[in-house]
Amino acid sequence: MSLIELKSVHKSYKGMVLFEDTDLSIEKGKIYGLVGPNGSGKSVLFKMICGFVFPDQGSVTVRGEQLGKKNRFPQNFGIIIDRPGYLANKTGFENLKYLSMIKEKIADKQIKEAMIAVGLQPTAEQKVKNYSLGMKQKLALAQAIMEDQDILILDEPFNALDIDSTERMRNLIFTLKEQGKTIIFTSHNQEDIDILSDHVFRVRNFNLEHLK
Repeated sequence: MSLIELKSVHKSYKGMVLFEDTDLSIEKGKIYGLVGPNGSGKSVLFKMICGFVFPDQGSVTVRGEQLGKKNRFPQNFGIIIDRPGYLANKTGFENLKYLSMIKEKIADKQIKEAMIAVGLQPTAEQKVKNYSLGMKQKLALAQAIMEDQDILILDEPFNALDIDSTERMRNLIFTLKEQGKTIIFTSHNQEDIDILSDHVFRVRNFNLEHLK
């Protein structure tokens, strides 16, 4: 059984057709790269998989359960789509601590481990308002992985990262795959797609073309 499955999905967004009769099957423990031009619907596809928006027709199923009003947000997802609005006058650790209190699944130890994994210092007193774009990106990645989520939906996870940080994130993604995580990501850098992806899909002609 597929971990995530889209069947005959149609979706228009703000009056523009994005998908028509689209199917997609995602298997557990693999990395999927998604490519396509700006405005082609990649972020909307991610939002449908996460239950933030619904298809106009067709179905989205996660772990055998169809997403709908009674089962809207699938569990154990780590997500980077729209960057979260952090508390500017708090440190990175303090921001993640506040967010962790929503579900109360993890302790400070797991937050610190996630920050170290992405290259941030948990004990740093620097406020998020003084973070660079790359540091904010790392903070978003730390949030996506800190609760040991088994499905990661990452829209442009390498955005604003320097060469060394990009290499670190690639290694982290491989490590997460080895742990059995399922990862779906987008990148405008073809090298990211080529290096990381077990499968590659391109948004084209209101559908998904399987390239690899």
